[in-house]
Amino acid sequence: MAYVPSQRIDVQIFPAFANRLSKAWLRKVAGQALDNQGEGKALNVSLVIADDETVHSLNREYRDLDETTDVLAFPLWESRENQEPGADGFVLPAEETIPTGEIVISYPQAARQAREGKKLLRSEIALLIVHGVLHLLGYDHADAQQESHMWARQDEILARVPLR
Repeated sequence: MAYVPSQRIDVQIFPAFANRLSKAWLRKVAGQALDNQGEGKALNVSLVIADDETVHSLNREYRDLDETTDVLAFPLWESRENQEPGADGFVLPAEETIPTGEIVISYPQAARQAREGKKLLRSEIALLIVHGVLHLLGYDHADAQQESHMWARQDEILARVPLR
């Protein structure tokens, strides 16, 4: 039987929100989105629950958008579909995790969106985590076809996500 490494999901929650979300639950949600995506490899994702100011600053610096947003995804490569094994000249041992990227979520923006959409905050946070993970994995919604594909995958994953 082949060794299959476990996923690695690092979670950081800004102190202002630390008592509002469980790191274990955040890992579980991200893990659901990562399941069956790594083709036998474990994926390594960093998840940060931040404030509006931090997300706004990152959005301005990396996307040239001077506004806050709900979620930012920073993949370590453009698309997993276009990544050839060893293309970067670095080959990971079979038992290592693949560094995939970082997701940064604005807790206050998620809370506003949950209120506006009359949804549970955990539902909104789960949606943003799944959305961010899918971006890290190369999904996008730049056109209608991509959006349809990404939204379908998002809904499929969210149907399995526990809200507790």
